[in-house]
Amino acid sequence: MTTTGTTVTTTRTGRRWIGDWRPDDPDFWRAGGRAVARRNLVFSIFSEHLAFSVWLLMSVVAVSLPAAGFAFSVDQLFWLVAVPNLVGGFTRIPYTVAVARFGGRQWTIVSSALLLIPLTLMIHALTTPGTPYWVFMAAAVTAGLGGGNFASSMASISYFFPERGKGLALGLNAAGGNVGVAVVQFAVPAVIGVGVIGAAQGEGLWLHNAPLLWVLPVVAATVCAWAFMDNLSVARTPLRRQIEALRSRHAWIIAVLYIGTFGSFIGYSAAFPLVIKAAFPDMAAMWIAAVGPLVGSAARPVGGWLSDRIGGARVTSASFAFMGLGTVAAMFGIAAGSFALFFGAFLVLFVFSGVGNGSTFRMIPAVFRAEAGSAPTEEALARSRGRAAAVIGFASAVGAVGGFLIPRGFGSSLAATGSIDTALWVFLAGYACCLALTWWSYQRAPRAIPV
Repeated sequence: MTTTGTTVTTTRTGRRWIGDWRPDDPDFWRAGGRAVARRNLVFSIFSEHLAFSVWLLMSVVAVSLPAAGFAFSVDQLFWLVAVPNLVGGFTRIPYTVAVARFGGRQWTIVSSALLLIPLTLMIHALTTPGTPYWVFMAAAVTAGLGGGNFASSMASISYFFPERGKGLALGLNAAGGNVGVAVVQFAVPAVIGVGVIGAAQGEGLWLHNAPLLWVLPVVAATVCAWAFMDNLSVARTPLRRQIEALRSRHAWIIAVLYIGTFGSFIGYSAAFPLVIKAAFPDMAAMWIAAVGPLVGSAARPVGGWLSDRIGGARVTSASFAFMGLGTVAAMFGIAAGSFALFFGAFLVLFVFSGVGNGSTFRMIPAVFRAEAGSAPTEEALARSRGRAAAVIGFASAVGAVGGFLIPRGFGSSLAATGSIDTALWVFLAGYACCLALTWWSYQRAPRAIPV
């Protein structure tokens, strides 16, 4: 990409690489950098949105498996819900490295196409009578590939935007993906009751419609990434430099905080339909579970936007405080047998996990920008961006493990006590620890870092 007068001309090879990228230069940004960044953001969001939908697809399908004639235990169902999150966490580190090695556009094409694997497996499992449990587990494992897309997408987009706008850009990118969780939970209950192709499983259930619904959109996302996205040469951070970033204590601190924010969001999103069914068996309108991920997704860019203005550490601390209150309120709702209180409490959890997602991620580039000094050179800025991108992938990988621990916590609590209260007490203690860690690391005077 070159700047000519007041316009920016993008020079692309056959692999669509942009060699000159200076988003923090106001003239460069106004002359066309903004337009290129926004175009890549739009198609990154499209791909990531579908990846989240596929990632969480099993969490909605699992609720209807017993009614469809698949006699799996409650604990087995929670395993199907939890495993994609665990796999998604492990894939995020190699997915982040792949952006630096192959380019954001190239890896978006590949990662989008890979989503067809779990969709195909799920279609087979749901259309074959008597499918054994291990086949559903294989579908759940490969659905975890969708979780990896988040890390590669965020790492790629972090390079496109200037420092002053990263919070909102990363928040929008993440929110677009997170909304896929709500969409899948709204859409699946609607389509599985409509007989279009094949025979029904159970009484009036066409569960295979659920994976079929995402096949064409995934193909479209793959084609759009090929046609409209770009690679940035500045994103090609050597693996050695990415590993060096993990030597920073901030990488590990923020990763732990992200377990509390994103891990809560994705874990509650995956488990919420089964949790509602366990705590309030008479609740028939299971689509209502989609409201939680929807409000959590909408809150994520708010967290980034607030962090751009008042600091990520402050917003993150407030998020953990409100999540603790929501956890306590949920336990009161169960004790009182009040679905309204229980559901409202979980909405608080979803909203502030979303806000915390945005604020925690905004802290990453801010921390490494602060380490570059008050008047950094262009080389120092480039090094800080590379370190931040590596930590984005690492933190998102560790955070996704929370998405495994929360469903398993609920499953173990139900198996041991018949209630989810024990799990909620453990989560409450976790939020208290995360609040203390945020204050100690980033707000405690005189060692506070401007993040």
